[in-house]
Amino acid sequence: MQVLQVQLEVGPDPAEVGRARKWARSRLVGSGIGDDEPLTETLVLIVSELVTNAVVHTGCPAVLRMAFAAGGGVRVEVADTSDRPPRPRHAQGDDTNGRGLELVDGLADRWGWQPEGAGKSIWCEVDRVTPAPASAVSPGRVHC
Repeated sequence: MQVLQVQLEVGPDPAEVGRARKWARSRLVGSGIGDDEPLTETLVLIVSELVTNAVVHTGCPAVLRMAFAAGGGVRVEVADTSDRPPRPRHAQGDDTNGRGLELVDGLADRWGWQPEGAGKSIWCEVDRVTPAPASAVSPGRVHC
């Protein structure tokens, strides 16, 4: 299986999250995923959450990686220098944080983390599902 991998170094500044989103969007479009595809928005949101977590919870630089598989799947990884494992939290009502990993869990097909050097890497994978062409969908009875 052929894989194209790209990476971006992210500084320990919350302003870097916006730069990471723009970079990710441009790499997605460059890989053939349309800017108007729902997959693009899903992946940009995942990038935003993972980079935000790395910047806010470690205060250290991080590396954002995206890998594009020949079949259309995308893997997003954010590596940081903290050896603390990620801790999913459960936000309540009006909480303004604590939803990042819950969002990743709900949006990604798979996710996890692993030690990397002195720190860790949090990764997720999203499969690209291409809809069947309209002519391939057989008309049938509609059941209510």
